[in-house]
Amino acid sequence: MRFRQLLIGPSLVLLLANVASAQEGDASAGETVFKKCAVCHVVDKDQNKVGPSLHGVIGRTAGTHPNYNYSKAMTDAGKGGLVWDEASLRDYLHNPKAKVKGTKMAFPGLKDDTEITNLLAYLKKYSP
Repeated sequence: MRFRQLLIGPSLVLLLANVASAQEGDASAGETVFKKCAVCHVVDKDQNKVGPSLHGVIGRTAGTHPNYNYSKAMTDAGKGGLVWDEASLRDYLHNPKAKVKGTKMAFPGLKDDTEITNLLAYLKKYSP
């Protein structure tokens, strides 16, 4: 019995470490996913393009980045309390038009949860 405990203990630690790592995502892989977003957004500096800068997006109230002309739907979402955290961004990135009905973002969303997790890890690098 003691031998099994010695084998199971380290295996469980490795399994839990892999689960935690999978939930955190891979920022390098997220940088590759971000190429789909880079047509309209930047993340490494505070500069708007077709879409608002995503520099510091995590923790930001929706529809509030300075000098960007948001849709009424997005500003209303922010006024209604939408703050970009991991959960809200995950929902939005999966299906933007379902999360904020009337958003002017044309991107259809990411369907792969791993891509979203990796993209979130990348965005975290540029958020407080």
